[in-house]
Amino acid sequence: MERRRTGPRQEPQRKERDEGEAWGVKESPAPSMTSATSLVSVRVARHKSVMDDSTRTEVEAAVFRRLVQHFRERTDVQNIDVMNLAGFCRNCLAKWYGAAAAERGVELADAEARELVYGMPYTDWKAKHQK
Repeated sequence: MERRRTGPRQEPQRKERDEGEAWGVKESPAPSMTSATSLVSVRVARHKSVMDDSTRTEVEAAVFRRLVQHFRERTDVQNIDVMNLAGFCRNCLAKWYGAAAAERGVELADAEARELVYGMPYTDWKAKHQK
């Protein structure tokens, strides 16, 4: 006689906690930008003694500038490849830049935001580097 499960499948208990649980935050396998930001906030909250808000903002700005510089230097990496692997690309950064500016009352056209990320007008970048 065959036994059937009647209730939901029970996952075996893990002995190790995943990274999100280690910080007291339960995240989905693919966190959205909002939840990823929340996870960073939780981590920062736990390390307040290491960095004050002003320093944290300066460090985050420096990291963003380095990411943009890296994308400008790696013109061999196509946006579609980055999108497929990481789920975002240069255009996403430009959109997020524009959205952050708008949240602070600064009007920034899409073309201007793209130029800040690409280091040149987007049409020029496409002509030079897009395959």
